[in-house]
Amino acid sequence: MKARVTSLEVLPERAWVGVAADLIKARLTFLVLLTTLVGFYLGTQGGFSLSGMVHLLLGTGLLASGAAALNQWLERDHDARMRRTEDRPLPARRLQPDTVVRLGIASAGAGLVYLAWGVNLPAGVLGAVTLLTYLFVYTPLKRVTWLNTIAGAVPGALPPLLGWTAARGNLEGPGWTLFVILALWQIPHFFAIAWMYRDDYARAGFAMLPGVDPTGRRTARQAVVFCWLLLGASLLPWFYGLTGHVYLAGAVVLGCFFAVRAHQFGRERSDERARNLFYASILYLPLLLGLMLMNKGNG
Repeated sequence: MKARVTSLEVLPERAWVGVAADLIKARLTFLVLLTTLVGFYLGTQGGFSLSGMVHLLLGTGLLASGAAALNQWLERDHDARMRRTEDRPLPARRLQPDTVVRLGIASAGAGLVYLAWGVNLPAGVLGAVTLLTYLFVYTPLKRVTWLNTIAGAVPGALPPLLGWTAARGNLEGPGWTLFVILALWQIPHFFAIAWMYRDDYARAGFAMLPGVDPTGRRTARQAVVFCWLLLGASLLPWFYGLTGHVYLAGAVVLGCFFAVRAHQFGRERSDERARNLFYASILYLPLLLGLMLMNKGNG
């Protein structure tokens, strides 16, 4: 039986690192920071501000870490019923709920204050919108309707817009193209996960599309549709002059590759095909973001 602890301080150093990484969902937080950085870089006009970037990433990192901890606090009982999440710090009893909620509130609160003070007020407001929609819209909807995936795409897509706002101080039109790309990318990405872990989600009481779509036809069809919508949306940064022609060519190739994987899943709705679609999604996004960074335009 796993020992109960009350705080991170009582853990051995190596265990502390692992528990902390799990608590803040380190891979997800890294993705948040990466997309925020891309938005900041594309939104920068004139000289690049290193200090501005540091302030932005620090505030965003604190906010994302706190949001991840609070999400796990809210879902601790459901996570305990899923094999893929049962080893997280709370269901595994490596941390106590009161410890996690205090850490989460402190980190998220510090992140919001830092964004508003160290970056600009619009960035702080957008950070607050991200936190509130993630915790109080997306998280409870996961137990109510499969449309939670659509709702969850909103806070998941706000980080690059946050970066853009940090650079320009406003929510100008071209910055929204980054939001649209991230929102559309999340749908096939999460539908692939939902199909692979459909039994786990059902056991935990989460309402995912595969739970009401046992054949997988609707799940696959929506993955295909959103992949093609994503391909079209990925051309918008070029249209607005945020990126160059190299990006345009790469976006077309990557988008077709992603869509082909979705079509394969549609023809053979198996765990293997869903896994291939999932891997395609995690390959697609960093490559597309890398092209944005390497081939920035003058928009």
